[in-house]
Amino acid sequence: MENKKRLSKALAAAGVASRRAAEELIFEGRVKVNGKMVVVPQTMVDWQKDLILVDESPIRGEEKKVYFILNKPHGYTCSNTRIGTKKLVVDLFAHLNLRIFTVGRLDRDTTGLLIVTNDGHFANKVIHPSSNISKEYLVKTSQEITDVHLKAISKGTYIEGSWIKPVRVEKVRKGTLKVVVKEGKKREVRLLVQNAALDILELSRIRIGGLRLGPIAEGTFREMTEADKKELFQKG
Repeated sequence: MENKKRLSKALAAAGVASRRAAEELIFEGRVKVNGKMVVVPQTMVDWQKDLILVDESPIRGEEKKVYFILNKPHGYTCSNTRIGTKKLVVDLFAHLNLRIFTVGRLDRDTTGLLIVTNDGHFANKVIHPSSNISKEYLVKTSQEITDVHLKAISKGTYIEGSWIKPVRVEKVRKGTLKVVVKEGKKREVRLLVQNAALDILELSRIRIGGLRLGPIAEGTFREMTEADKKELFQKG
């Protein structure tokens, strides 16, 4: 049993997806073990004895773990599945010939700090609520921001059936504000700001935990250092 791992954990270790996303692949019937479809993530597998396919493509086994900080550009989607001609974040790394995925998501129109890796365990640790990691966004609007707007955003709004409130809202200048959140709901910041009757011109994530984007040009990336990883889990 010492060489065996749960299928979802094995796929995450191989850089196929985060553990949670790997489970979805299994539930969707996209994974085969030794020619048979497997829909139970807890199925035990052994890289040395079992042939694992995802979407009919063989998975080689565990890869050397890689970690990148990307300044995500506008117009790119955080997915490993292409729909039509949509540009994917992983396209920016195509020349590296790595099987990687994004840690969490930014919507297509949002730019900024994004972590890209093939380490499913690390990805789960970052996105799991128990890590209590906050995220900071810079928002540029077409209107001058007033106290009424700030109070409306701070009050919160319903998102996916839950009342969501930001951790902090701060006006930076006439048409720019910062919003700090922890929930991680889909399009959370965009909905909070739009609920305050503000039109968003630009939305960018500038911090995750204690890790700040820094001077990385949009559309470019760098490898994460061990110090970067530690900063992720520090309070911002």
